[in-house]
Amino acid sequence: MHGSRMEFRQLWGQLRDMSPDALIDVAPYSRDDAQRVLHVVPDGIRLCVLSSMDVYSASGALRGKTTDDPVPLDEAAPLRDERYMYRDATNPLDDYEKLDVEEEYGQRAATILRLPMIYGPGDKARREEFILRRCRAHRDSIPVGPGSLLWSRGYVGDVAAAVCLVIESAVEGQVFNICEAQTWSVLQWSRQIVAAANWHGEFVRVHEDVLPADLRLSASFEGHLLFDASKARRMLGWTDTDPVTALRASVDWHLAHPPEASANFTDDDAALAADKSWSS
Repeated sequence: MHGSRMEFRQLWGQLRDMSPDALIDVAPYSRDDAQRVLHVVPDGIRLCVLSSMDVYSASGALRGKTTDDPVPLDEAAPLRDERYMYRDATNPLDDYEKLDVEEEYGQRAATILRLPMIYGPGDKARREEFILRRCRAHRDSIPVGPGSLLWSRGYVGDVAAAVCLVIESAVEGQVFNICEAQTWSVLQWSRQIVAAANWHGEFVRVHEDVLPADLRLSASFEGHLLFDASKARRMLGWTDTDPVTALRASVDWHLAHPPEASANFTDDDAALAADKSWSS
């Protein structure tokens, strides 16, 4: 059943007669989102909520912040001190905060799944598109930076399997990281994407200052977003798909379902011409 979270009380009135055993909250954005559900759902129903790895303090690495937290990060790693990280002058009321969501669900003994970058068929975020749009355009060269960032990923089918295991198990009130056991750097990941897409051009190392906006993930970062999901493997018996197999399935789907993408590669051409001495 699909409906607005704003009208969850009315939706629950229709769902209640089904005597559900469990509820999975897939996309709570804020404390208010969580409360709209939890203030309606009675005790005795198993709860699972999907959170994010951005609750860890190490997530600040993508915003230029440094951390001394050693990786890989397990569920006991330090969490962020600051909240509402997307609030700024352009979004002063942005109330996105998974820490708030976790607090609300934690009071109800919900199981919390912290998720990494999710990819796979049907991905609306188009995680591989920063490379695939250039492959589709038959570009001969793609400008990149060092691409050394390690950022754990998760195949969508594996995440779904983790949710099923939580609901079918007797665990309650636990927090689990869900991510692949092995992680490519951004540049290695990019090479795997082009291999799956059967692209035969070259990556050209350019100065980071001239990287096109959608290729800045290949720049330098102060830390890594490398996580440890061994708790889920141990307690839930969860496993992940071979990353090469998973990536190929994802790339195949995205090649077969291309978005409406810009064919403008002016920034690429400028980056490639700006500093040819960086070519590898």
